[in-house]
Amino acid sequence: KTFQAEDEIAAVGAAIGASFGGQIGITGTSGPGLCLKSEAINLAVMTELPLIVIDAQRGGPSTGMPTKTEQTDLLQTLFGRNGESPIAVVAPKTASDSFGMAVEAVRIAIKYMTPVVFLTEADTMNAAEPWKLPELDKLPKIEVTHPQASGQPFLPYSRNQETLARPWAIPGTPGLEHRIGGLSKADLTGNVSYDGPNNEKMVGYRAEKIRRIANDIPALEVRGPKSGKLLVLGWGGTFGPIYQAVADLKAKGIEVSQAHLNYLNPFPKNLSQVLSQFEKILIPELNSGQLLLLIRGNFPGVNAIGLHKIQCQPFKVEEITNKIKELV
Repeated sequence: KTFQAEDEIAAVGAAIGASFGGQIGITGTSGPGLCLKSEAINLAVMTELPLIVIDAQRGGPSTGMPTKTEQTDLLQTLFGRNGESPIAVVAPKTASDSFGMAVEAVRIAIKYMTPVVFLTEADTMNAAEPWKLPELDKLPKIEVTHPQASGQPFLPYSRNQETLARPWAIPGTPGLEHRIGGLSKADLTGNVSYDGPNNEKMVGYRAEKIRRIANDIPALEVRGPKSGKLLVLGWGGTFGPIYQAVADLKAKGIEVSQAHLNYLNPFPKNLSQVLSQFEKILIPELNSGQLLLLIRGNFPGVNAIGLHKIQCQPFKVEEITNKIKELV
C-alpha cells in the first residue's frame, strides 16, 4: 500500500509499523526530510527491524535549491543520528541501476534486519534511459521467515549465527509475545535493560551486523588497468561524466582507471586492495569532499585527492578530464 502521510515523521513511523507487522516498510524523502526522520530511523536501529529510506539528495542546506541536485547527504546518512547507530547505505549510479540497487536494499534490510538508506540524487531520480526489463526468476532470492512458537520461551534478540539478525516475529503470534520500543534491550530476552556491559554488547552486535554485510556484496570492479598512476573513484550519479571522461582520455592514449561505489556502508571488502594499486585516487563529488573524508579516514596510506562541485549542477565531462590531465 502507498499513502501520503501528513509529514515526514508520520511517514517513517508508518513504514516502521509496516515492518513491525511483517511487511517491508519504505519511505522516501530528500535531505531535510532525512533530518526529520532521524529519530525514527534510530528506533528501527534499536528494534532491529528492516526499513528502507530513500533519500533523493538535492541542493541545501535548509530549503536550498529544492529542484537541483547534490551529493551532500552521505555523512548525514552515516552519522546523523544519536548514539552508536550504524546502518547500511547503497547508492545507484544511473536511473537504470536504481532497480537493481533497490532490490539489493530490500535484500540487505530483510536478511540483516536493519534499516538501509537508498542514497540517490535529484538528477538520477528525474533521469530517463533505455532499460532492459530483468528476468524475474534471475533476481536475487529474498527469503522471508517469520518464527512460530516452539514451546520454549521466545528469545526475540537471539541471533542468526551468520548475519546476527534477530527473528522477525509477527505481532499477535501466540507464544511470541515480547517487548518493543526504543529503550535499551537485554541480550536474548529483549527486556528493558539499564546494564552498561549489556548495552555495550548490543551496540557491538549491531555494528558487527553491518560489517558482515561486506561478506555478502560484490567486489569493487575496476574499469581499465588494475594498477597505475591514477584511479578515478566515484559514487552515485557522477558515474556518467566520470565514465565519459575516462573513455575520452583513453582514446587519446592517456591510461586512467575507474571504479564506482554502489555500496557506501559497508564498503566492498576489496576496496583497500584496489586503492593500494594506484599512486593517486581522484574522487569527484557534488559536495565538499564527503567520500574523500571517509577514504582518508579509513585508508590513511592512500593518496586521495578531491574534485568538488557544489553548484547544484552535475559535473561536465571537461571538468573531470581537466583535473585528470593535471594529475597525470
